[in-house]
Amino acid sequence: MRLLGRSRSSVYWSRALARDGLEPQKRGPKTAYTDAELLSHIREVLDASAFHGEGHRKVWARLRLKGIRTSKQRTLRLMREANLLAPCQPRRVLGPRVHDGPIIPAMPNMMWGTEGTGVWTERDELVTVFAAIDHMTGECVGIHATKNANRFEALEPIRQGVRAAYGSYAAHIASGLLVRHDNGSQYVSRHFQSELAFLGIESSPSFVRSPEGNGCIERFFRTLKEQLLWVHNFVDAEDVRRAVTEWIRLYNEHWLVERHGHRPPAVVRRELIAQKVSACIPSTHGPQKSGAVHALSLDTFAIARR
Repeated sequence: MRLLGRSRSSVYWSRALARDGLEPQKRGPKTAYTDAELLSHIREVLDASAFHGEGHRKVWARLRLKGIRTSKQRTLRLMREANLLAPCQPRRVLGPRVHDGPIIPAMPNMMWGTEGTGVWTERDELVTVFAAIDHMTGECVGIHATKNANRFEALEPIRQGVRAAYGSYAAHIASGLLVRHDNGSQYVSRHFQSELAFLGIESSPSFVRSPEGNGCIERFFRTLKEQLLWVHNFVDAEDVRRAVTEWIRLYNEHWLVERHGHRPPAVVRRELIAQKVSACIPSTHGPQKSGAVHALSLDTFAIARR
């Protein structure tokens, strides 16, 4: 057996197969779907998805939602063989960075990121899209399209997010919140910084020429471009505004985020807030007065929204 370079069990197994006239097969449990059947289900998932260019991980997650169990490796192999994989950009090899470390907080409304990008239109030519997202959930908290990319327009996503997350717009209502932004003229302007200070928001600028420091909003803009801005033609700024506003509702409720276990951002936010509210409510066994219940509900709501 040493001369053959094979184990004794392998030789006996090969002889048994030859004697019984059987073909060698892969050992282990058999799958419920053949490669052809699973590939057909993969194509159905890709055709039914409202997004473009989803990779094998999200296809695998959507198959599980349909009750089809398989592995990520098999999904990757079948999609690669059928030329169904999403195109990807080569990664840059980066040297050491002074800002190495996580920028994902533990709860929503602790750190937001804001940035602007451009899209070409037929009538208004270049239109700027400003957006803000929550670093923890990945949810877009505000978005705005405008022809004038100035400091006043750059604040609109922050205004939308504050009203939605805190219920109103007043002095120091968003205390404890950090906003990550780059060093563009809109964000370092006196008007923008004064408005953040009025709301109680702490400014958190990224390093110069280091977009990785504002990576959450940069990754969001890649998705926005691939799914909407680069695949549609727009007439003017109002057309862009309507399109991005409608798409954000779809993104927040249905876009699957891998680091959240392939769950949409809005679902993650609601679950985290529900857990925090339940942890703040004390267990009671006796009847409570209506005034105490009302005060408790207000306190828990204030904790959840912050």
